[in-house]
Amino acid sequence: MKSSIDDLAVLGGSPSFKEPLHVGRPNLGDRTRLLERINDMLDRKWLSNNGPYVQEFEQRVADMIGVKHCIALCNGTIALEIAIRALELKGEVILPSFTFVATAHALQWQEITPVFCDIDPKTHTIDPACIEKMITPRTTGIIGVNVWGRPCNIEALEKIAAAHHLKLLFDSAHGFGCSCNGKMLGSFGNAEIFSFHPTKFFNTAEGGAIVTNDDALARKIRLMKNFGFSGYVDDVIYVGTNGKMNEYSALTGLTNLESIDEFISVNSKNHELYRAEFANIPGISQISYDRQEKNNYQYIVLEIDEAVTGVSRDQLVEILRAENVLARRYFYPGCHRMEPYRSYFPHAGLVLPETDKLAQRVLSLPTGTAVGADEIEEICRIIRLSVANGFEMKDRLSDSFSRELPNIGAAKELPALLAA
Repeated sequence: MKSSIDDLAVLGGSPSFKEPLHVGRPNLGDRTRLLERINDMLDRKWLSNNGPYVQEFEQRVADMIGVKHCIALCNGTIALEIAIRALELKGEVILPSFTFVATAHALQWQEITPVFCDIDPKTHTIDPACIEKMITPRTTGIIGVNVWGRPCNIEALEKIAAAHHLKLLFDSAHGFGCSCNGKMLGSFGNAEIFSFHPTKFFNTAEGGAIVTNDDALARKIRLMKNFGFSGYVDDVIYVGTNGKMNEYSALTGLTNLESIDEFISVNSKNHELYRAEFANIPGISQISYDRQEKNNYQYIVLEIDEAVTGVSRDQLVEILRAENVLARRYFYPGCHRMEPYRSYFPHAGLVLPETDKLAQRVLSLPTGTAVGADEIEEICRIIRLSVANGFEMKDRLSDSFSRELPNIGAAKELPALLAA
């Protein structure tokens, strides 16, 4: 147990954890049931091309959400790209910069200009009040991102989209199993996408999906995910790509669906344990979830107020990583400060003040079935100790970095070190 800052690994102590604790280590369902399904798949010798497990998985997800169509795909990024193309978006599309870069890339990949909009600092989601001023004659759509599984202001976005005749797509990569006003995410806009990547609380090993209530849109998406083939003959009737989910991913998803309530229960308990630990640490606030809604509690997200804690968010990341706690900075530094967007829009930060502030404050911690009360208590002990001695830690970490600089070698190597 660490009782002084000299015990911290970043200052020479021993790491608290022998093995790394990841923010999103995969949750795994019943292994026996998974292996039964794998053996059945191998016996069938049907590994891809809309097999029985993919069909069952799509139906189960559609039923769970309460939508007419679920189209399972190979990953969430391809789901975004196909949804954008199926909705015939072009010109400019408005979206937040505070999102995973795939949301912007899916547009830029298709030569559509992403127009970055600021966020509401309370919700971390796109601010409807900022959208109207960004609409131009070239605007064809809006992408709302349901960050941390918490819905953005869906009603406001629907009104804006309807008033300006814009398509409305939701990136719900974080939102599987969550609801808004009692209605499951996946039910809104023209379509929504999910990610089932292993870092998500629910995974299909690798995968994603588009969900919609639009029959015509669903038919188009099914053609697009499979090269535009119609039926089992060589009849190509539409332009398409290879976005299909395979049978292994689908059966993994079916197995994990059977444990989804357990995954959510563990996440919820972890969330409350963290909240209790952080309740009285000045300068640290943990995002909350609406207990009246369904949530997956997938993310433990802190905002660090450096003016109070003394130690910065980035220094806390350094401290935790030395202890083998692989804390993450989401979504640092914001899409508008990544390439190619920082070159295309060098002054975007002028209209994204809240995004820039939040990107400097957010810290995400490990949760899921890979951690429990003991791990959480130790993580919080490390943070509490660091913040209690925040200004001293800030100085000592800064001094340590300064002492390392003479050993860097040629001055030309310094930019590479600072960017690492």
